[in-house]
Amino acid sequence: MSIKVADLKKKAFGQVLIERGLLEEDELKTGLSLQRETNQKLGRVLVDLGYISEKDLLAALSDQLNVPFLSMADYPKMPIVENVFPLRFMKQCKFVPINLDNNLLSIAMADPLDFSTIDSIKLFAGYDVKVYLGMENEVADVIEKFYGSASTTLGRIIEGIGDENIDSLLSETEDIERLKDLASEAPVIRLVNMLISRAIESRASDIHIEPFEKELKVRYRIDGILHDVESPPKKLTAAIISRVKIMAKLNIAERRVPQDGRIPLKVLGKEIDLRISTLPTMHGESVVMRILDKSSSNTYDIANLGFPADSRQQFENLIARPHGILLVTGPTGSGKTTTLYSALGKINLPDKKIITIEDPVEYQMDGVNQIHVNPQIGLTFAAGLRHIVRQDPDVIMIGEIRDLETAEIAIRSALTGHLVFSTLHTNDAPGAITRLTDMGANDYLIASSLLGVMAQRLVRVICPHCKVAVQPVPEFLRQIGFPYNGDVKFYEGAGCEKCSQTGYIGRLGIFELMPMNEGIRRLTLSKADATTIKKEAVRAGMRTLRDDGWLKVKDGITTISEILRVSQEEL
Repeated sequence: MSIKVADLKKKAFGQVLIERGLLEEDELKTGLSLQRETNQKLGRVLVDLGYISEKDLLAALSDQLNVPFLSMADYPKMPIVENVFPLRFMKQCKFVPINLDNNLLSIAMADPLDFSTIDSIKLFAGYDVKVYLGMENEVADVIEKFYGSASTTLGRIIEGIGDENIDSLLSETEDIERLKDLASEAPVIRLVNMLISRAIESRASDIHIEPFEKELKVRYRIDGILHDVESPPKKLTAAIISRVKIMAKLNIAERRVPQDGRIPLKVLGKEIDLRISTLPTMHGESVVMRILDKSSSNTYDIANLGFPADSRQQFENLIARPHGILLVTGPTGSGKTTTLYSALGKINLPDKKIITIEDPVEYQMDGVNQIHVNPQIGLTFAAGLRHIVRQDPDVIMIGEIRDLETAEIAIRSALTGHLVFSTLHTNDAPGAITRLTDMGANDYLIASSLLGVMAQRLVRVICPHCKVAVQPVPEFLRQIGFPYNGDVKFYEGAGCEKCSQTGYIGRLGIFELMPMNEGIRRLTLSKADATTIKKEAVRAGMRTLRDDGWLKVKDGITTISEILRVSQEEL
């Protein structure tokens, strides 16, 4: 479907809006008057004045002019034409090519009544033009994605650096000023920006830049799994890492010790905070960039974490208690901090003073006093906690209990009327008790202060766009202990463009929540091992990580392989 330029010119768009009941005569007169003053398109003037919505504008154009309206899913997945239209021309005239069939070029335009642009495109490119209607912001996003700075291919950027500059990188390791100059050159800046923007487009949580003997490897962690991406030449290692360190305000001359920093950025319309960690290795500095989306920092909700209804109710009951310790355990990257912040968001009320001490502060939350640990000036978890309790808090969140001193202060705070949240690195919930006693904490203090422990892992969610039914072999289900009675439907992701052929989009938690009861307290006082405590917790109704995972498999949320990947064999 398309429209001819001649047909477009016959339409009086203001009258069309009046006939549809979207505009009054006096409003049209005001819009036309302002249009003459500003030289803007009438539709844009009317939207800016608030007389019509952009949705109404596009609906009227699409219906009246018989111009197909494009959704974001209708745009191509790669550039249609390259090196034909200047980027500035496309941005200024708000159009993007969407298809080329022989001599017919299809374009999406924010304003299909822009006849001068249509004529210019025909003259400039030598193609007949077919017009489609697109949202202005979506057209701009596609232009930036395909033809802007984020779309530049790795090969073009490297060509821009030039062989002479690349070769000079082989001997620049001792020339810090030369390295700084190279890291500040436009092609290197564009290369690093491209790596970051592609990672954000891919929903990556981390960017890994790793130098090896014969290659520089770049990998993105997407939904908890590392994926290789197109990597720059080994010769660019020093310039790329130096560029990252300059952005993070780190010392580029110091390559013998680890360094940490942060880079605040605005990428693809999002406020992004990059947490940078460098580590010296045999073949250069390894860099990991943790991507934190500041714009989503206030969206964490207990309802969105993946709790079963009964576990969620238990968890909300625990965080509503006036004092005591609640621990969340699991390995790095298992979502512990997100869970604790969701808990804080639930109880973040005007009548409560909440103070957190973290390393680092990952999410910013209104109404919460947040402290960043800085061991270089003596601000450790233990030192910060000693001062926090003097600030009369109701709730204290400790990023991690790492040593006996921190554990003792946390326990003491819980016993003196504070509600304390913290994390601990253990494999399961019962293991947290033995971990605290191994640190040297008194068992009777643990038994009297601990409200409960929750272990968690993150599992990938099956992509809804390519979800297909599968049927595992019943013998395999029996071997892994899956409670199968023939009425369960199993699903997997076949792989599609939406999920980058992985079969998964996003992650949810599986949980093992162990509230303290009299039986567990007695075992704690008798210094029982984790296995004995776990058996008592299961007897009292605790659902293990794997059991919680089986529930999500039965609900068609994730796959058996995901549960086996993140959970260990049951006792």
